[in-house]
Amino acid sequence: MRMRLRQSESDLSPRSSLELLRQIQHHQISLNGTRIVRGLSGIDDLQSRVLRALGDPLPDTEEFNQQLELDL
Repeated sequence: MRMRLRQSESDLSPRSSLELLRQIQHHQISLNGTRIVRGLSGIDDLQSRVLRALGDPLPDTEEFNQQLELDL
Protein backbone atom coordinates (compact mmCIF):
# COMPACT_ATOMS: atom_id res chain seq x y z
CA MET A 1 0.00 0.00 0.00
CA ARG A 2 2.79 2.37 0.89
CA MET A 3 4.47 1.75 -2.48
CA ARG A 4 1.29 2.39 -4.46
CA LEU A 5 0.61 5.58 -2.55
CA ARG A 6 4.15 6.79 -3.26
CA GLN A 7 3.92 5.83 -6.95
CA SER A 8 0.79 7.93 -7.27
CA GLU A 9 2.59 10.81 -5.55
CA SER A 10 0.02 10.83 -2.76
CA ASP A 11 0.87 12.59 0.47
CA LEU A 12 -1.35 10.19 2.44
CA SER A 13 0.07 7.51 4.72
CA PRO A 14 -1.23 3.93 4.71
CA ARG A 15 -2.70 4.49 8.16
CA SER A 16 -4.63 7.61 7.17
CA SER A 17 -5.69 5.95 3.91
CA LEU A 18 -7.12 2.96 5.75
CA GLU A 19 -8.94 5.25 8.14
CA LEU A 20 -10.52 7.09 5.22
CA LEU A 21 -11.57 3.83 3.56
CA ARG A 22 -13.09 2.52 6.81
CA GLN A 23 -15.59 5.36 6.64
CA ILE A 24 -17.17 3.92 3.48
CA GLN A 25 -20.18 1.97 4.62
CA HIS A 26 -22.53 -0.57 3.10
CA HIS A 27 -25.83 -0.82 4.96
CA GLN A 28 -28.37 -3.60 4.74
CA ILE A 29 -31.53 -3.78 6.80
CA SER A 30 -34.52 -6.07 6.75
CA LEU A 31 -37.98 -4.51 7.07
CA ASN A 32 -40.81 -6.66 8.36
CA GLY A 33 -38.58 -9.70 8.00
CA THR A 34 -38.93 -9.81 4.20
CA ARG A 35 -38.02 -6.56 2.45
CA ILE A 36 -34.28 -5.89 2.32
CA VAL A 37 -33.07 -2.31 1.87
CA ARG A 38 -29.42 -1.61 1.06
CA GLY A 39 -27.35 1.48 0.58
CA LEU A 40 -23.78 2.63 0.09
CA SER A 41 -22.38 5.78 1.65
CA GLY A 42 -21.04 8.51 -0.58
CA ILE A 43 -17.37 8.56 -1.55
CA ASP A 44 -15.64 11.88 -0.85
CA ASP A 45 -12.65 13.36 -2.68
CA LEU A 46 -9.99 12.01 -0.31
CA GLN A 47 -11.46 8.51 -0.41
CA SER A 48 -11.52 8.70 -4.21
CA ARG A 49 -7.85 9.70 -4.23
CA VAL A 50 -6.94 6.70 -2.09
CA LEU A 51 -8.89 4.27 -4.26
CA ARG A 52 -7.34 5.67 -7.45
CA ALA A 53 -3.85 5.54 -5.92
CA LEU A 54 -4.37 1.88 -5.05
CA GLY A 55 -5.67 1.11 -8.55
CA ASP A 56 -9.13 0.16 -7.30
CA PRO A 57 -12.27 1.14 -9.20
CA LEU A 58 -14.51 3.79 -7.68
CA PRO A 59 -17.92 2.42 -6.74
CA ASP A 60 -20.77 4.20 -8.48
CA THR A 61 -22.99 4.88 -5.46
CA GLU A 62 -25.87 6.23 -7.56
CA GLU A 63 -25.92 3.18 -9.82
CA PHE A 64 -25.59 0.90 -6.78
CA ASN A 65 -28.56 2.50 -5.05
CA GLN A 66 -30.68 2.50 -8.25
CA GLN A 67 -30.06 -1.22 -8.73
CA LEU A 68 -31.14 -1.87 -5.18
CA GLU A 69 -34.39 0.01 -5.69
CA LEU A 70 -35.15 -2.25 -8.63
CA ASP A 71 -34.59 -5.35 -6.50
CA LEU A 72 -37.29 -4.32 -4.00
